[in-house]
Amino acid sequence: MVNWLNFLMLIFASFRLTRLMVYDTLTEFLRRPFHKTVVEVLPDGKTESYIEIKGTGIRYWIGELLSCHWCTGFWSTVVIYSSYLFWPRYATPVITILAIAGCASIIQTWLEKD
Repeated sequence: MVNWLNFLMLIFASFRLTRLMVYDTLTEFLRRPFHKTVVEVLPDGKTESYIEIKGTGIRYWIGELLSCHWCTGFWSTVVIYSSYLFWPRYATPVITILAIAGCASIIQTWLEKD
C-alpha cells in the first residue's frame, strides 16, 4: 500500500491525465480521428455542439473511451499506478508534474467561481 502523500499524488495525477485526454484542446489531435464535432443552431439562435463517434469496431471503441471521463479515468489510473509500481524512477517525475498541474487546475477552477 502507498502512503497518504503518494496516494494523493496518484489521485491528482490521474485526474489531470484524464482531463488532458478527454477535454483539453492540447490533445484534440488525438481525439480527432475518433470524434466528429457537430454544431447545431438552436431556434433561439444559440449554438450547441456535441461529438459523434466515428467509425466502427476498434475505432468506435477508442472514440467511446475518449469521450467518457469515467472510462478514460479508469485506464489513466491503471497506467499511472502501474508505472508507479513497476518503473518508479521514471514515473515519479511524471506523476509529480501531473499532480501539481491537477491541483493547480482545481485551484484555478475554484478561483474562477468567485
